[in-house]
Amino acid sequence: MTDILTPAPVADPPAARRSVAARIFGHQLVWPVLAIVLMLVVDVIASPGFLSIRILDGHLYGNPIDIIRNSAPVMLVALGMTLVIATRGIDLSVGAVAAIAGAVACTRIVGAADEGAASAAILACTTALAVCVLLGVWNGFLVSVLGIQPIIATLVLMVAGRGIALLVTDGQITTPTNGTFSDLASGYVLGLPIAFLVAVGMVLLTAALTRRTALGMLIEAVGINPDASRLAGVRARTITWTVYVFAAVCAGIAGLIIAANTNSVNAESLGLWIELDAILAVVIGGTALTGGRFSLAGTVVGALLIATLARTIPSIGIPSEANYVFKALVVIVVCLLQSPRVRAAFRARLRRTSEPKAVAA
Repeated sequence: MTDILTPAPVADPPAARRSVAARIFGHQLVWPVLAIVLMLVVDVIASPGFLSIRILDGHLYGNPIDIIRNSAPVMLVALGMTLVIATRGIDLSVGAVAAIAGAVACTRIVGAADEGAASAAILACTTALAVCVLLGVWNGFLVSVLGIQPIIATLVLMVAGRGIALLVTDGQITTPTNGTFSDLASGYVLGLPIAFLVAVGMVLLTAALTRRTALGMLIEAVGINPDASRLAGVRARTITWTVYVFAAVCAGIAGLIIAANTNSVNAESLGLWIELDAILAVVIGGTALTGGRFSLAGTVVGALLIATLARTIPSIGIPSEANYVFKALVVIVVCLLQSPRVRAAFRARLRRTSEPKAVAA
């Protein structure tokens, strides 16, 4: 007879029964990382020296360095977009904000030709970011105070922002000559591109603020249920306002990097469609468009995937006319592999294959 004091056997939880492979491939970041690795393999097959890195004048050069440098603008914009989406919002104006930041900075540098290069660049960038803060305040006011749908509120600035940038530059392509400003995109520190280091620094700062304090939990609470969080004492309006200001600042920094990369600003094309790349990076990284939980690491991986894809398309000889089609196909495949239903079916298949087959009597 079984002792009544002997605890009954407890069934293993589903997570414990899953194989190691099922747990690995069920993670939301596995498929984007595998997609990056696969694209790099294709690049190496098409060009055997694709991954080679050389040192010149103490700086690192090569395709991998170009990928991480070119990922900086998308990573910055996607970083701000992540927090906006986490609050059930969307910001379609980030491309226009980037254009305004570049226009203000370049115009200010051209108008301060008699000043020192460093002081003129610093003052111009500071002025541009201050304008971005005001633009973020405007978006936050429309969404959190007036209660306008985020997609409509930011669409206003998306359309008007290009006009503002054109007014700042008088409709001309502005080309400043400032070495300090150019270093923002082409400079190096410890052998690594400054643009990438700025993006990584912003990611680390955001991670510290959202994961080491209660800010991240409050943002997720607002995204999950704004009304319930407000009744619980959370200042939902202030948090919503803050994330739109932060998104505008991130877009402004991205606009400065893009303008510094070419030493010019074309208000009609600078940052064009970067909001779509940012949204794709956020979705690829696993942040749900319905709000709530977000992943900063996933956003970084998504931005790197988009930058790698942009480098892979020309390296394998795909015509430029088909770039967007090929890009859309890759993004669709990655998003499908991240689908909960697809991951559940894949885990179930791995579980069936890992179970020992019954031995015939």
